[in-house]
Amino acid sequence: MIVVGIDPGLSGAIAILENNKVLNIFDMPVMAEGKKNKRQLNSAQLVSIIKDSTKSDTEIAVVVEQVNAMPGQGVTSMFNFGQTFGAIKGVCAALELPIFFVRPSKWKKHFELINSSKDSSRTKVIEMYPSLSSQLAKKKDVNKSDAILIARFYTETRLKVNK
Repeated sequence: MIVVGIDPGLSGAIAILENNKVLNIFDMPVMAEGKKNKRQLNSAQLVSIIKDSTKSDTEIAVVVEQVNAMPGQGVTSMFNFGQTFGAIKGVCAALELPIFFVRPSKWKKHFELINSSKDSSRTKVIEMYPSLSSQLAKKKDVNKSDAILIARFYTETRLKVNK
């Protein structure tokens, strides 16, 4: 089974795992919107990433971090964030892929990352996958690490129950 883990948001990431092996990790594909250096999700590129990274004869599950409005976040940024989240759901629906949602508190608790620094998920993934350390070398790569852990959470919890 191929599991696609998605950390939503314009600075998010996508991880493709098969049998807990990381096949690929991507930054969320974005493109310019309007004049003011604004960005938006490049849905067409997201479709390509998912299609090119999955085999049509293999069972696929998409796992997306379930996000909510955050206190102190501006109305415009929350609207943009929700727009990206909705577009991800739409892409999965159009590709007829099953989509599952997991709250950050759930997957972080599973990996013992509650009350730890944001960068802790990157450290955890490098411990699990030392060969990825060069791809996760920058602090901003924490989103790629989150996407990997979101996919791993699904395989370690949901798939165990179904067997």
